[in-house]
Amino acid sequence: MDKHEMKILAIETSCDETAAAVVINGRDVRSNVISSQIALHTLYGGVVPEIASRKHIEKINQVIAQALDEAGMTLDGIDAIGVTYGPGLVGALLVGVAEAKAIAYAKKIPLIGVHHIEGHICANYIENPELKPPFLCLVVSGGHTHLVQVRDYGSYEILGRTRDDAAGEAFDKVARAIGLGYPGGPKIEQAAGSGNPHAVEFPRAKIGDSLYDFSFSGLKSAVLNYLNGCRMKGQEIVQADIAASFQKAVTDVLIGNAVRALKDYGADTFAIAGGVASNAALREGMRKACRDMGVAFYHPSPVFCTDNAAMIGAAAYHDYRNGRRAGLDLNAVPNLKLGER
Repeated sequence: MDKHEMKILAIETSCDETAAAVVINGRDVRSNVISSQIALHTLYGGVVPEIASRKHIEKINQVIAQALDEAGMTLDGIDAIGVTYGPGLVGALLVGVAEAKAIAYAKKIPLIGVHHIEGHICANYIENPELKPPFLCLVVSGGHTHLVQVRDYGSYEILGRTRDDAAGEAFDKVARAIGLGYPGGPKIEQAAGSGNPHAVEFPRAKIGDSLYDFSFSGLKSAVLNYLNGCRMKGQEIVQADIAASFQKAVTDVLIGNAVRALKDYGADTFAIAGGVASNAALREGMRKACRDMGVAFYHPSPVFCTDNAAMIGAAAYHDYRNGRRAGLDLNAVPNLKLGER
């Protein structure tokens, strides 16, 4: 192999996916193994942190072995270890961090602590070799909704964030309320496909003192109030129509704030990231808005939108190039903010 190739083993255990990947030079994914716990947590209507942590312990060695095998490598051929150390569920994060520290110590290779949201942003680099900072990025997942200015590799400014529920969290709660179950994002998207997005005009929240911040708690409450009203009046509840109307309310706000930021900052490149970035309505709405403005639009494939280790390997490479290393005292930081180290 070219001596300039930087081979990183990446580990991701921030929530309920145990993932490992081998990534070369931040963009060449040689393997990307994900062990999902969705079927298990569906029994409980959402992620149970203690169960997630135990499953990570059971699966992590197998997942790493498979990632190395698929990449045709061994630990002796790895140049550095990248691992998510926050934000996320503290017990889940600790499993990945402990594993990464053990490998780094045993093999005497650098350890790189990666911010989970930074990983989502860097997922866009994997399939888009021409994409380079600066650009604006909307990160939308179960735990986060951020509008970020990507100034350079590893350099970010948060322009807006949710004041309450993340968009993905709202999807999960509304899906549960209308009887679709967990996980909410894919189920609402599927139900919305046969629904009328204008059946119910749910509110679109605007934050008076911040043009780019988000709020989805009021929208969630509006859906619950509508459902209660229907039940009290004996009116039919049409799942598909509520799902479509709710989805449109969320995507209208996400796209509206993004377009406002694009105009205000004069940006010519925009990307989306995170689990909700795999939502077709959001992708198509954002693609149309960018096309109308003459803005280049990027989004990862669905496998790189949800939690995965390839995106952590991409972020770890740029952190490494920027001289960032973690010591063996690296710890999980469940509420880590973007830009913090």
